[in-house]
Amino acid sequence: MPRILFVHDVIGDLGGAEAYVRQVADGLAGRGWEAALLHGPGTGTGEACFQTVFPARFPWGADWPAALAAARDWRPEVVFVHKLAHLPLLRALVDSGLPLVRYIHDHHLWCQRGYRYFPWNRSICTRTAGLGCALTCLVLRDRQGLLPLRLAWPGRKLDELALARRFRRHVTVTGYMRDELVQHGIDRERIAILPPTPKPAPADWAPTYAAPLLVCTGQLIRGKGVDVLLRALPRLRTPGWRCAIIGDGAQRLHCERLVRRLGLAERVQFTGWVPQDDLRTWWRDARVGVIPSVWPEPIATIGLEYLHHALPVVAFDVGGMSDWLRDGENGFSVPAWDLATLAERLDRLLGDADLARRQGAAGQAQARATLNREGHLDALSALLTSETGR
Repeated sequence: MPRILFVHDVIGDLGGAEAYVRQVADGLAGRGWEAALLHGPGTGTGEACFQTVFPARFPWGADWPAALAAARDWRPEVVFVHKLAHLPLLRALVDSGLPLVRYIHDHHLWCQRGYRYFPWNRSICTRTAGLGCALTCLVLRDRQGLLPLRLAWPGRKLDELALARRFRRHVTVTGYMRDELVQHGIDRERIAILPPTPKPAPADWAPTYAAPLLVCTGQLIRGKGVDVLLRALPRLRTPGWRCAIIGDGAQRLHCERLVRRLGLAERVQFTGWVPQDDLRTWWRDARVGVIPSVWPEPIATIGLEYLHHALPVVAFDVGGMSDWLRDGENGFSVPAWDLATLAERLDRLLGDADLARRQGAAGQAQARATLNREGHLDALSALLTSETGR
């Protein structure tokens, strides 16, 4: 039974990276792997599930060298690193001689802000990380310190990148993210693309496309562009259209005020956070799922969920969207910030249930064929096995 050591900043549920770590470890166990976890502090949510999936756990605190030593004594054959901001531990892992594979979930390896766009004008950054980042991103928000801002010298990111170049393999989610890695000095031949695979729709899933309803699901933060979507909605011409904004976040109050200012209060509903089963209640009758993100999404997993649920997608063409969004086939791709085209594409689906049904079916077939969990686990298991020397 091969042994794999997962390494991650936290233990417990928090976001997509944490869900991926837990689900993949569980899936690999079904393929004969024995997994352990070297981790930072708990999130306070879902930690019991992690403890079940990872019977062997090595928490680090102030004495991180002891935790690493205990993990090495467990004798892993491959180390699978996820999000890891602890630079001394990362350096020690690289110097250990263990075979290292890293899964790149997002932009944090090369971007101090982690979002790869400039918040003051929401334009996408394309520069290579370097000392020049000090001119634009030296001052960052600090949610954990005593002060609201902190200085972040880019040298730390450059150190992380230098260590990343010494990993044996990297795995990431889209061709766009592979190109970002290549731009930052990672050998293209050592990068594999394995997108995450959300849980598929239930076997009896039967969308109706009954209403001219568009749904926007996710966090309400500036990079997600919900306010941009709202400014496009007055251009819609489909009779009786409605919009459900599903989720919560720091920009909700601003978006609610914008809806009132645009005179859309009778058309747009803010649901707040809802559990998965309630999400599906909204999705069942909708005709289109919209992703108005203006930051470069690594992949936008919510789009993959829409596809699995036979919901056509309209999204701005940013980041890794083009890896799975096929314009005119499973939805429509729109140039970023093009409100007129966004509204026109939404109208086409809102006003034509048959078109929504055809594109939804095409997207679901694509998701089942190429974005399924078993295929992902098979490919990942083969990649990891190749690094053990077995």
